Amino acid sequence: MLAAIALASSLAACTAAPTAPASSPEAAPSTAIEASTQSKTAVGEEHTITVDGHKIAFYVTAGSGATIVLDAGGGNGADYWNDLVPKIAAETGAQIITYDRIGQGLSDFIPGAFSPAKAADDLAAGVKELELPDAPVLLASHSLGGEVSTAIVNAHPGLIDGAVLIDANVPQFFTPEETARLAAATEEEVAAAKAAPQNDATRQLINLAIGWGPAHLAYNKMTYSTDVPVNVIVAEATPFATSPEDAQKWRDAQAEFVAQSPTNRTLTTAVGSSHDVAVDSPDLVIEQVEDMLGKI
Repeated sequence: MLAAIALASSLAACTAAPTAPASSPEAAPSTAIEASTQSKTAVGEEHTITVDGHKIAFYVTAGSGATIVLDAGGGNGADYWNDLVPKIAAETGAQIITYDRIGQGLSDFIPGAFSPAKAADDLAAGVKELELPDAPVLLASHSLGGEVSTAIVNAHPGLIDGAVLIDANVPQFFTPEETARLAAATEEEVAAAKAAPQNDATRQLINLAIGWGPAHLAYNKMTYSTDVPVNVIVAEATPFATSPEDAQKWRDAQAEFVAQSPTNRTLTTAVGSSHDVAVDSPDLVIEQVEDMLGKI
C-alpha cells in the first residue's frame, strides 16, 4: 500500500509526483546543485539549456513533420523513455525530445519545494530554444508530468498543440479528503528520508514533500486548458494496485477529467498494465500518440 500511495502522491523516487505551484511560499530557491549522472545514458543528442541560472538537459532524436516531447514521472529522468524513443521515431518519423527535470539525470538539483509551474517554464524554455520542425508539438506526459502538462498549456498557450496523458495526475483526483489521507500516509516515509544519508533519491523525496498538502489542494482547483486536445490513458492497475478504493478514485478522476471537455478528450484503458504503461503497453502509447498527431 505504501509503495502505491508513494507513486500517486509523488513521494517516491520512481514515478508519480504531484508538485507545488509557483505561488507556494516554499517555492524552490535559485541555488542550483549539479546533479549526478543518471543510471543510463539517455537516447538522443544532448543539449544543455540554462534557465534562471540552472541547467536543464534535453535530448533530441532527429525527425520531421512534428515534435513529440516525452515527460517522465517524478524520480525518473530522460532515460525512462530509452526503449520507447526509437519505436516512436520509427513509427511516426517525428522529432523526439526528452529531458531531465531538475534533480534528475544531468540537470541541476535545486533545494526546496518542487513547482510544476517552474518545471513547465523549464520545459517551455527548452522547446522554444531547440530547433524544431515547423510543425505541431505534442506533449506526452507520465504521472507527475500531468501536473507539468497542466501548467504548461495554461501558462504557455499555443506552445503545445496536443497532449497524451499516460496514467498521469489530474486535478480531479486530489480532493481535500484524498489529499489529507495520502499526506498522512507518507509521514513516516518522509521522516525516514530526512534522517537518512542524503542522496539524489532522498533529496527528491524531501523536496516533493514540502508543502505537498496545500499544493495539491490548490491543484485540485485548477483546470486544464480546453484549447488543447488530450488523449488520456489510464492503467488498469493504476498507481494503487493494492488499494481498490484508491484505484477506483483514480479511474473516476480520469473519467471526470475527460468529461470536462468531451469533444476533444478521449479515455483509453491500458488493459493489464501497471502504472508504468510505457513499459507494459508501449504499443498503446504509440497508438495514442499517432492518433493525437492525426488530430493536430
